Amino acid sequence: MKYTFEKAEKSTVKIEITLTAKEWDAAIDKAYEKTKGRYSMPGFRKGRVPKHLLIGTYGKGIFYEDAINESFPQYYSEVLEKEPSIEAVASPELDIKKISDTGLTLVATVAVKPEVTLGEYKGITFKKVEYNVKDEDVEEELNRLKERNSRMVDVTDRAAENGDTVIIDYSGSVGGVKFDGGTAEKQSLTLGSKTFIPGFEEQVEGMKIGEEKDITVKFPDDYHAENLKGKEAVFAIKLHEIKKKELPELTDEFIKDAVGAESVEAYKKEVRDRLTKQNDERAERELEDEIVKKITENAKTEVPDALIDGQVDRMVQEMRYRLSYQGLRLEDYLKYLGKSMEDYRKEYRSQAENIVKSQLVIEKIIETEKIEATEEDVNARMEEMAKAQGKTVEEIKGDVKDSRLEYLKNEIVIKKLFDMLKNANKIA
Repeated sequence: MKYTFEKAEKSTVKIEITLTAKEWDAAIDKAYEKTKGRYSMPGFRKGRVPKHLLIGTYGKGIFYEDAINESFPQYYSEVLEKEPSIEAVASPELDIKKISDTGLTLVATVAVKPEVTLGEYKGITFKKVEYNVKDEDVEEELNRLKERNSRMVDVTDRAAENGDTVIIDYSGSVGGVKFDGGTAEKQSLTLGSKTFIPGFEEQVEGMKIGEEKDITVKFPDDYHAENLKGKEAVFAIKLHEIKKKELPELTDEFIKDAVGAESVEAYKKEVRDRLTKQNDERAERELEDEIVKKITENAKTEVPDALIDGQVDRMVQEMRYRLSYQGLRLEDYLKYLGKSMEDYRKEYRSQAENIVKSQLVIEKIIETEKIEATEEDVNARMEEMAKAQGKTVEEIKGDVKDSRLEYLKNEIVIKKLFDMLKNANKIA
C-alpha cells in the first residue's frame, strides 16, 4: 500500500490510498470467501462456484464493492497509526479515484481535530455576581414546608370561597344541546386556579353544599374544540363538598416533627446556610461560564462540520430523552410545533458550534498549561469520597473501575483548570 495525505478546507484531510495488484487481488480473494455463499451456477451447489468461473462469467467487478469494504478499514487504520498527526474525529467519506482489475486508488476525506490558536486567557477582568439571601427567601422556604405539610379539611358552615376546593357535578350545553366532554360527576375543582373556562370558577364561588344552579360562560375564541369556539354555554352545577387547605402552625414542635431541627430559629439558620451555599455555587458557575465564553471568543479555530453535526446529534438525543420521561415522542412534539427535524437541527447548530469550540479551547489550554491529574490528586479525591460516603479508601478504589477512573481524572483536571483561570484573571 502507498498513501499520501494533504490538508483540505475546514479542518479536513484527504488521504489517498493506492493498493498494488497483489494487495487488490488479496482483497478480492477475501471478498470471494466472504460472499461465495450468494452465488450459484449450473453444475455447482450454491456457495461452491469456483472464483475463476465467477470472474470468467461476470468479471472481477462482481467483487469490487465487497473488496473495498473488506480492505479499506485495514489500510485506513494503518495510515492513522503511522500518522499520529491525523486526529480523525469522524468517519471518512470515500471516493474511488481509480479502479480496475489490476489495482485500486481511493481518496478518503476525513474531518480532523482542528488547530486552535489561543487568544488572551489571562489578565482579563471578570465581574462576579453576588446573590445574597434575603429574609423573604427564608420565609418562602418556610411557607413551602408548611404547604407540603398542609391538609384538606371539610367546610360545612359557609359558602364556597376563592381558594377552596369544591366537589361538583356539572353538565354543559350549547343551545340546549349537550356536548362531548361537558359532563362530569364528583369533579374536584380549586376555585381561583383558572383551570376551567373563564367565568366558571367565579360563579361557583358563593354556592353552598347541596345547592344547584345554572351558570353561563362563553368559550374563548381560541378554544381547542372547533365546535365550541366563541360560543355561549350553560352549565348545570350541583355542589357536594367544600374543602379548604389548612396550614400547620409554625412552632418548634412542628419543625422538629417535620424536618428534625430543634427549633424554628435553628431551621431558619439551616435554610439560610443552604440557600447561601446554593447562591455561592450559582455565582461560581456563572463566573466559569463567563470565563469560558470570553476565552473562547478570544481564540481562533475552524470547527469542522462533522464535530458540529455530532454535537447537534447529542443535543437532539438529549431532548428525545427528556420528552420520553414525559411520555412524549420527539416526532410528535415537532409536529405540534409545526417544525421539521431539519429545521429543528438548524436551530441547534449555532449553539452546538459554540459548545464544540469551547471544548477545543479548553483542551488546548489544558495542553498548553500541562494540567494533569497526578496520582496524589486522585488519591486525595478518593479520600474525600471515602469520607463523604462513610467508606474506606480501599472500598472506594474497588468501586472505581477504569471508565469511572477516567471520569474522576477529568473532573480533577477541569477543577485545576478553573482554579488556574480564576487565579490568572482578575475577579472583581
